[in-house]
Amino acid sequence: MAWWIEPALTVVSYVGFFAYATWSVFSGTYVFADPYVSPFFSTWIGFGTFKLPVIGLLVPFLAVIPLGLRVTCYYYRKEYYRAFFRDPTACARGEGVRGRYTGETRFPLVLWNLHRYALLLTIVVTVFLGVDVVRAFIYHGHFFVGLGSVVMLVNVILLSGYTFSCHSLRHLAGGRLDCYSCVKAGKARHRLADALNRLNPRHGWFAWVSMFSVGLTDIYVRLVMAGFHEPRWIA
Repeated sequence: MAWWIEPALTVVSYVGFFAYATWSVFSGTYVFADPYVSPFFSTWIGFGTFKLPVIGLLVPFLAVIPLGLRVTCYYYRKEYYRAFFRDPTACARGEGVRGRYTGETRFPLVLWNLHRYALLLTIVVTVFLGVDVVRAFIYHGHFFVGLGSVVMLVNVILLSGYTFSCHSLRHLAGGRLDCYSCVKAGKARHRLADALNRLNPRHGWFAWVSMFSVGLTDIYVRLVMAGFHEPRWIA
């Protein structure tokens, strides 16, 4: 395969996802079709449990949190540094732009050090999305299964896989420790870090698949809003 194909696909995929996500969040349409809600719009955020209009104004801001995790993610950094900045484009290719290397010590790349905070906030957002999935299996007080319920469930599973396979989470859980017996709850932290160690090698796969699943879930809810008759079962 030619060396330029992977970076070209990366550029097309990232630009396409960012453009679609931006349009969806700021289009002025609340993407909701009872009992489904787009992952860009959580029912907990101003439209569901709390029902505070002022929180509804924060939806675009809160929807940016997972995007902040992806922008600062170690895996994504490698991918878009190569694809957009040719730094370098591939292992056997030279850098596209030569100059004094400053790393991530100057603005704006110094902001990438906020990655751990974006991770913690994204975990909260993932919990909100999990609640939305539970609600997607309840319709007018009855247990309900629709194609949209399954779509939302798969999306949250993939998003959880991406979030919890993060390098920073593994580090926080105990990956940075040299002596587990020297700290409190060392045995539990060792088990958690070991589990995350097994999940971490799949981080790149989850990064790509979950990115597409978010967009496809939003599109599916829009189709239901437009009148698509999906297969459903109500107890």
